[in-house]
Amino acid sequence: MRTRSWIIAGAATALLATAAVAQQPNPNTNYRGAVTSFDGKVIGVKTNDGRDVSINLPENVAVNATKAFTMADVQPGMKLGVTTVKGPNGAIMAIDVRPIPATANEGLSPYDLAPESTMTNATVEATAVSATGSELTLNYKTGTVKAIVTPSTAMSAAVPGDRSDIKPGETIFVAARKEGDQLIAARVQVSKNGVKPTQ
Repeated sequence: MRTRSWIIAGAATALLATAAVAQQPNPNTNYRGAVTSFDGKVIGVKTNDGRDVSINLPENVAVNATKAFTMADVQPGMKLGVTTVKGPNGAIMAIDVRPIPATANEGLSPYDLAPESTMTNATVEATAVSATGSELTLNYKTGTVKAIVTPSTAMSAAVPGDRSDIKPGETIFVAARKEGDQLIAARVQVSKNGVKPTQ
């Protein structure tokens, strides 16, 4: 009985440790706003909530530019990142749709684009026309989500860019981690030819 108790206790400890790892927060914080300066190493950003931040851009971090993306580009089998919120009558409304790499992990998670928004990384199972727009059926392996895409849903695609695309006045999205008193960019997407990052 004593041995069995130790086994049970050990199993419980392992489960708790696994849960703790699974619940660790993303080390990156998302910054969205307008570029105010860039000297080749540090990006100045006026965030959408009015803050002025400086973000270091390491040499090994690629810069993505942005191009237009529409429902006409969506095909069954492609992988999308779709940010959703609850709409009237409990409908799931897409507020942002963008293609993501085929290697991206699939699943649901809270997101910070809007209050109580959720990010779904999933494969497009089907598309259909609905009374309010288009309906995406998204399969994320352990479940499906049906999201309504309306004319007001923001859509964009990331494409390879260059540091020269980071210019004052451009709109930028940066995922950055904090190291001491500095912010270090892990992912950067900047507007180009008037097409803004929507995430």
